[in-house]
Amino acid sequence: MLQAGTLGPVQQAVRTGAALAMACHPAPTLTVTALAAALAAAADRTVPEVVGLAAAVLCGQLSVGWLNDLVDASRDAAVGRSGKPVAEGRVSRRTVGAGVIVAAVAALALTSLFGLTALLAHTVALASAWAYDLGVKSTAFSVVPYTVSFALLPVIVGPAPLWLMAAAATLGSAAHFANAIPDLADDLATGVRGLPHRIGARSSILAAAALMLATGVLLALGPPGPPTPLALAALGVAGMILAIGVAKGGRAPFAAVMAVALVDVAVAVHVLT
Repeated sequence: MLQAGTLGPVQQAVRTGAALAMACHPAPTLTVTALAAALAAAADRTVPEVVGLAAAVLCGQLSVGWLNDLVDASRDAAVGRSGKPVAEGRVSRRTVGAGVIVAAVAALALTSLFGLTALLAHTVALASAWAYDLGVKSTAFSVVPYTVSFALLPVIVGPAPLWLMAAAATLGSAAHFANAIPDLADDLATGVRGLPHRIGARSSILAAAALMLATGVLLALGPPGPPTPLALAALGVAGMILAIGVAKGGRAPFAAVMAVALVDVAVAVHVLT
């Protein structure tokens, strides 16, 4: 029998897996992976290719999310931020650090199966995201890694027109502002002063909403020819969702951005097929 307070190997593995899942920032990780899969499907990739590209992007997102929590562990612990397994000691820093490297290598190995352009794009996107985690997040240029990494996402899955890259860039920029809003006070207390912290919560909320609307406009008006009724309707729906999120405040703007991102995925698939 196990003594009280001890865990068997299976239980420990489950506990570690659950902690790693929470530490990877699951909501944005799954949203970006779904976006990559949808773009790959819209680019007429085969089912195995869609799965392979989605797996590559998922691994990349795991690497970025884990690195973020690893770097922020001391700051998270200092302000008592909940839901942070590394800061709470539910998974060791060594384990998370290993996960960062293994996931990044897997991401690039999988991407290499889809050609040099995809590999270069994913390498730059990961380097940009890592740069954010490792210090750019605390500068006035904190939005730049989001802009760059998201702009390159369509290139990872296939040839991408400029309007689609621009739409991805504005979507990623919006996510940065929305994601930062709920943690502004805690971040400032621990020395993080990115662009959202410098312009304040209200301006960040407005920036996130404006950038998401810009994403919808680019998706509706960017493709050749007149905009489709569905794209225009989706733009109206996105506006309503963002208005509700801005009005509620708290984590609602980030939730609204994630919801509109899924709407934009549907629009992107619609206009690309």
